[in-house]
Amino acid sequence: MESIAGFSARLPFPVDRQRLHSIATVVVLTCSIVFAWKFLKAPRQHRRRQRQAPEQFHALSDASSHPSTMVQGLEAFSSSGGSRAHDVVDDFFQAASLTIPQLVQQKFFEGRKVTCRLLGIVLEETNPDDLQKSVTVKSSVLEILLEMTKCCDLYLMERILDDESEEKVISALKDAGIFTSGSFVSDKVLFCSTENGRVSFVRQLEPDWHIDTDFEIVSQLARFIKYQLHISLTRPDLPASNVFCSTSLERFIGVPDHC
Repeated sequence: MESIAGFSARLPFPVDRQRLHSIATVVVLTCSIVFAWKFLKAPRQHRRRQRQAPEQFHALSDASSHPSTMVQGLEAFSSSGGSRAHDVVDDFFQAASLTIPQLVQQKFFEGRKVTCRLLGIVLEETNPDDLQKSVTVKSSVLEILLEMTKCCDLYLMERILDDESEEKVISALKDAGIFTSGSFVSDKVLFCSTENGRVSFVRQLEPDWHIDTDFEIVSQLARFIKYQLHISLTRPDLPASNVFCSTSLERFIGVPDHC
């Protein structure tokens, strides 16, 4: 206030000092209010921007429950950089258009060597006792097997009760045309008299993939084999992350069982 008094004294005309003090006080208060308002406004805008992202995801979540708005939500999500939704759709239609050779190569992408049980997977029969009566190769799995012999070092194996069962299996595979591929011969069809014998076969061959219907065998081999496919009509708890499960080899590949 002393500086204001000195300033008023130097003016060429008389000034009411009391009035001048009031005006200065008003100016100072006005500047303080304006500064405080700007300071408080900036954090509020920042918080509003932070809330925009959750609100956008909430809008997409609501759109998923309403088919009429789902497409609009996906388009908005894609335009903001979320292209993964389109990737999923592209992969779905791409898989639907693949041929059986392409599907086999895609599924067994690291399958340089594959071992596979016969009963319940390649053959209609599911028990060694059945092989003493008849042997029938699944027609739906035939083309898959032929492709596997081309891109993989394939070995088939089974437990049998007598030599006649072995002869019937070899004869059925031959009649089905399995041995028409130059890389697959009857020596690659292995037989044993116990389930432990099949485990020994697999461990000796050290395949990249093993396909089996016996959960106990799959569990035993889980720490030795890179990948396994457990064929089962039920969905048991998988023993390890490297074990896959499907109701059939055809279903795992992506081919209808009835074709």
